[in-house]
Amino acid sequence: MNDGEMYVIKEGKRLRCGYTTGSCAAGAAKGAVQLLEGKKPSFVEIDTPAGIRLKLELKNLKIESGWASCCIVKDGGDDPDATDGIDICAKVRKRKDGKVVIDGGEGIGRIKRKGLFGEIGSAAINPVPRKMIKKEIRKVSDSGYDVVIYAPMGREIAKKTYNKNIGVEDGISIIGTKGIVYPMSEEALIKTIYLEADAVMEREGRDNIILVPGNYGEKIADSLKLKGGKVKISNYIGDSILYMYNKGFKSMTLIGHIGKFAKLSIGVFNTHSKVCDGRMEAFIYYLALRGANMKVMEKISNAITAEEALNICLEEGYEEVIYDMERGCEERIKKYLKDEDYDVEVIIYSMERGVFI
Repeated sequence: MNDGEMYVIKEGKRLRCGYTTGSCAAGAAKGAVQLLEGKKPSFVEIDTPAGIRLKLELKNLKIESGWASCCIVKDGGDDPDATDGIDICAKVRKRKDGKVVIDGGEGIGRIKRKGLFGEIGSAAINPVPRKMIKKEIRKVSDSGYDVVIYAPMGREIAKKTYNKNIGVEDGISIIGTKGIVYPMSEEALIKTIYLEADAVMEREGRDNIILVPGNYGEKIADSLKLKGGKVKISNYIGDSILYMYNKGFKSMTLIGHIGKFAKLSIGVFNTHSKVCDGRMEAFIYYLALRGANMKVMEKISNAITAEEALNICLEEGYEEVIYDMERGCEERIKKYLKDEDYDVEVIIYSMERGVFI
């Protein structure tokens, strides 16, 4: 970047921004065209949709059999990005028709289902990066070029991403709507949830979808042999259920830990601790509805974890509170969706005691 590193403040921390695989691809393509046109650039500058100009270092420049190629090392900043540190490369050769034709090579995934950002079988290079590649090439030359984007480690790195879940196989995707990676981006996480839901509907239909915050909930869903595709939704319950509902799923099953779903039972639809911690308040609310005395509620108030609070309820003879919370979650979801007749089931589990059914 022109003026040094770019940072954002997230949860009180100063985090360094990076740049997307799309920016890397655009920069590498521009550098390769410059090389083919007789220049030997060490760096390339590109403009991003975010309005930020990047100065990116080029490596492995070479011309071979009419193709010019170079690479840019992906930098995800302080974001936990699976593609951080890998080479995103481009090779180009001239065409006679004046067109810029873009394809994916080694390590770039292929689209395997409808509804994504390209035709089935085409390279997983999103529309914005395609526009960036063409725009940056046109700054150098009006000639036609074949452009192949590739990533030597892409196939291996793709195993650490959600690509297979959303219908992209055999490599990474070239993505990025802004060209800049903003660390810990909630928008990116939520978009991934939506893409997974789209894939579930295409693969398994719209009868039921199973929503789980994480891996353990997914295992429980498998053990219960529930029907429907599974989507991990992390803490984004509100965004997720609205999308599933409007997408047209006929029913939902949510499976989650008592710590997260205690919050949901009193109407918290983003369960991240930075947003809300109402776990003990939820226990006390449902205990009060059961007529529990102050002594029990004081014990809950002094508890540190939801598991501890649950054990107190069980020891004091209030196992029904868990079922009340499940029903409470279901009622809150129906109100959130503004559809009291919607078919939704909530299953709460404890790490110590498993599922309460």
